[in-house]
Amino acid sequence: MKVLMAAGLMALLLAAEASAKDALCETTDDLAYPCTFEVLDDAGSFEISAKGKPTYQVWVDAPGLATVGAVFEPGGRSVALPGVYHRSEDDGACWVSDATGTQICAW
Repeated sequence: MKVLMAAGLMALLLAAEASAKDALCETTDDLAYPCTFEVLDDAGSFEISAKGKPTYQVWVDAPGLATVGAVFEPGGRSVALPGVYHRSEDDGACWVSDATGTQICAW
């Protein structure tokens, strides 16, 4: 029984690691930097994170539309960012706030 539980736990850990990938991210405030990209659901929602940078969660609500939250300090609370984010027509890897013009990209 312990062997089966350990194998199941290992499979979950490997699946979690497989979903996180190295990427290049860019935000209006931070310009380009290496980051970790993680898929959050099958709608296309994702999280980007990097040491010393805010962690952003882009939640896709409908095709081309998303809400975004950010955690500005480790262990901090997620803060909703203003506006609805639209997928950029110039670069599909970028999302732009209709309220502030802030852009979040991940390649």
